[in-house]
Amino acid sequence: MRLLLAEDESALADWLVRTLAQGGNQVDWVADGRLVRRALRAERYDALILDLGLPGLAGDEVLKSLREDDDPVPILILTARDTLAERVATLKAGADDFLAKPFEVEELEARLLALTRRARGRETRRFTCGNLTFDATTKRFEAGSAPITLTAREHALLRTLIQSGGEPLTKRELLDRVFPDDSGVQAEAIEVLIHRLRKRLAGTGVQIATLRGLGYLLEPAA
Repeated sequence: MRLLLAEDESALADWLVRTLAQGGNQVDWVADGRLVRRALRAERYDALILDLGLPGLAGDEVLKSLREDDDPVPILILTARDTLAERVATLKAGADDFLAKPFEVEELEARLLALTRRARGRETRRFTCGNLTFDATTKRFEAGSAPITLTAREHALLRTLIQSGGEPLTKRELLDRVFPDDSGVQAEAIEVLIHRLRKRLAGTGVQIATLRGLGYLLEPAA
């Protein structure tokens, strides 16, 4: 992957550049928020790793500016401010993912890979899993040629799962995507939706699997 890292902590940035490069990635580094847009104009990146506490132009302002200009680069936020309000705010502002400091580089690499897979999927506008298809233009799900009728929340959850590219998503990640405007919703709401979706998907050749400790994913039924 070709990555742009916007991080003002030089020790952390040096470590990330070296460690990510060992995994076969190419990483460019800027330490000032005002340099992010210039770098994105000069090079095509698979993803932007964006720290919120940048000098010059804060990371949340960088995020806001990029999304207002419809820049499609996938953005993963790094921050020490790990609160529910912070996660919800950044996701609503257009971030694609959120990782709190401190973190393991293996998780960062996995999240970046998932982001780039989803970005490639968005470009095709059509997602498939076994016999199930989702057309992002018409917002329709079909099993074979038969349409699937879903409530708005069921649709949002199933759409999130099929767009994840086979990567498992935790309850917290699903809550942030399905209920972005309601921070008071509990994890049990996802369990209820998963239960209802499993009933609706019965006989379609697709199922929602639970991976202990990792979350949920959509897969072809055995």
